[in-house]
Amino acid sequence: MTHPVVHTWRLLKWGRTLARHGALRGIERDPLTPPRVRRLMRLARFGARVPKQPNYSEAFQAIGPAAIKLGQSLATRPDLVGEHAAMDLLRLQDALPPAPFELIRQSIEESLGKPIEALFQSIDPDPVGAASIAQVHKAVTTDGHTVAVKVLRPGIEEEFAEALETYEWAAAQAEAIGGELARLRPRLVIATFRQWTLRELDLRREAASASELAEAMEAEPGYHVPAIDWQRTARRVMTLEWLDGIKLSKREDLIAAGHDPKAIAGRLVRAFLRQAISEGFFHADLHQGNLFVLSNGDIGAIDFGIMGRINRQARVWLAEILYGLLTANYRRVAEIHFEAGYVPPHHNVDEFTTALRAVGEPIRGLPVKDVSIGQMLDGLFAITRDFDMQTQPHLLLLQKTMVMVEGVAHSLDPDINMWETSGPFVQEWMRTELGPEAAIADRLILDFRTLRRLPDLIRRIEAEFPPLGAAPPSPPLKEIEVIRIGGGWRYAVVAVLAAAAGAAAAMALSGWA
Repeated sequence: MTHPVVHTWRLLKWGRTLARHGALRGIERDPLTPPRVRRLMRLARFGARVPKQPNYSEAFQAIGPAAIKLGQSLATRPDLVGEHAAMDLLRLQDALPPAPFELIRQSIEESLGKPIEALFQSIDPDPVGAASIAQVHKAVTTDGHTVAVKVLRPGIEEEFAEALETYEWAAAQAEAIGGELARLRPRLVIATFRQWTLRELDLRREAASASELAEAMEAEPGYHVPAIDWQRTARRVMTLEWLDGIKLSKREDLIAAGHDPKAIAGRLVRAFLRQAISEGFFHADLHQGNLFVLSNGDIGAIDFGIMGRINRQARVWLAEILYGLLTANYRRVAEIHFEAGYVPPHHNVDEFTTALRAVGEPIRGLPVKDVSIGQMLDGLFAITRDFDMQTQPHLLLLQKTMVMVEGVAHSLDPDINMWETSGPFVQEWMRTELGPEAAIADRLILDFRTLRRLPDLIRRIEAEFPPLGAAPPSPPLKEIEVIRIGGGWRYAVVAVLAAAAGAAAAMALSGWA
C-alpha cells in the first residue's frame, strides 16, 4: 500500500502544474471550498506565475495520460468543477506523440503469441492516430482484409494504476471533510472513472462493447459499427474492420462527395436516441473525430472505450422528466424525482416544483428548434445543490453525450430542429413503454416470474413444515464447550468418576421407580 506521503507529494506536484495554468483559481475562490482544501491550493501555487485566464485543458494535458482521461471525465461534471472549467475540458485533445514502432511490434507479438508476419501481410509503422492510452495502425491481415490495429502504449497500465490509487486516496480525504464535498460524492466520481479506465485498458472489453452495440443497432439503418477480428484481439491489442470515410467535422468534403449534411444530422440524432433510450447502452464519446460518413452514406463509429448504460426504469423516469419540462407539467417532474430517490424525502415536493418551473419557463417562449436538451438538463442539474441531490453518474454521462450529439448535429445542419427530429422516436418509445399495452405486458411478465418461483416456494414450505406422519426433525442441541483434560492418569481418574456418577444416578432413578 502506498504511503500517504507519496500521495501527498504526487498531489502537490500535479497541483503545481494546475496552478501554473490557473486551473486552481476557481476552487480557491469558491466560498464552499473547505478551508483545508483552500490552504492546499495556496501552497500549490506558491511562487508560481498564475495567468489571469485559466486553461484547464492545457493543464491536464501537461500532467499526462491519466490526467487527460480524468479531465475528460470531469468535463461531464459542471456541478463539481464549474461551468467554465467543464466547457474548457471538452476541448481536451486526447493526443500524444506515438510510441516507437519496435515497442508496438513487440507488444503485438507478445499479446497474440505469434510473429507479426504470421498475423499481417503488412502493417504501417506510422500510426494513423496516437492517443493517451493507445495508438492505431493500419494493416492488412494474412487473409487480405484491411483492418485497424489498436495497441496499448507500453507501461500505460502501471502509470494509470499509480494515478488511480492517488485519485482514490484524495477523493476519500475530500469526502471525509463532509458538507458540500460529501454531497458531490468524489469517491463515486473516481470509482466511475476507474470503470471507464479499466474498460479502455483491456481492449477485449472495448471489443465486447463494440460487438454489443453492433447487435443493438441492427434495427437502425444507416449506422455502422466495425466488426471485431477476435482472432487478432487480446488484452493489449484490438483488431477491427477498417472504415474508409469522411469525418463529420469536414462538412465541405461531405457536400463535395454528394452527401446531405441535413440527412446525416438527423440520422445521427436518431441513432443516439435508439442507443440511449431504446437500448439503454450508448456510445458516450460521440465527438466528430469518432464519427465518419462511409461511401454509401452510413455513419460509421469508432472508439468504444467509454460506453454508458441506463436501466429501463431510469430511462422511463428520464423520458417523463423531459416530456414534463416541455409540457410544463412541473409537478409530475418533481414527483418523479422523489419517486426515483434523486431528491431526499425530507424536502418539500412543492418547493422542488417551483425550482423546476424556474428551469422550464425560460425555454417556454423559445422556438422549438432553439430548445437544447443538453442545456435543459444542465439547468436541471444546477438546482441539485439546493435540494441535496446526490449525483447520478449515468445521467451526467448521458447529458455530456447529448451535448456532444447536439453540437455535431448543429455543425452539420445549423437549422436542425432537435425536437422534430427526435420527437417521433421518443413519442413512440414512451407509448410502448408507458402505455396500457406496456403496463399489461409488465404485469404478465411479473406474474409469470412469480409462477415460476412457486415450486421452489412449496419445497421450502415443506422443508419447514413436514407433512403428517414424517419423522420429526431432531431438536437443536445446545452448544457446550469441550474441556480437554489431557492424557494419562488424569484422564483415567475423570473417566472413573464419570462412570461412578452415572451408576449412582441410575440407582437413584431405579429407587424412585
